[in-house]
Amino acid sequence: MRGKTKFFILLLSWQVVLIFSILFSVKTISAVAITTQTTSSIDVASILAISSAVAIGTSVLGSAIAIKTTGTAAISVLAERPEQFFKAFLVVALGEALAVYGLIVGILLWTKIP
Repeated sequence: MRGKTKFFILLLSWQVVLIFSILFSVKTISAVAITTQTTSSIDVASILAISSAVAIGTSVLGSAIAIKTTGTAAISVLAERPEQFFKAFLVVALGEALAVYGLIVGILLWTKIP
């Protein structure tokens, strides 16, 4: 029981870290882009577009790795214990949430482009 509790606490804390990183990264990148616009000749739209692409690309890559790992484990658990479907589905869905977080950050950055 100790291992499961530790796993769920780590999973919950990782979700909180991701939410805070979304909130702070959009504000920081927007502030850097606005400062860059007033002080140098680098195009603000290009900085925000590249930041949006990186946010979406890395989150989707991380989500793919998480879903590959947890999906394989979920299928093996379901083969042995079909009543554990919800738990297996929940862990795979949390991996998919990583891609959604990256998409949200990408959309928020894209809307900041002047």
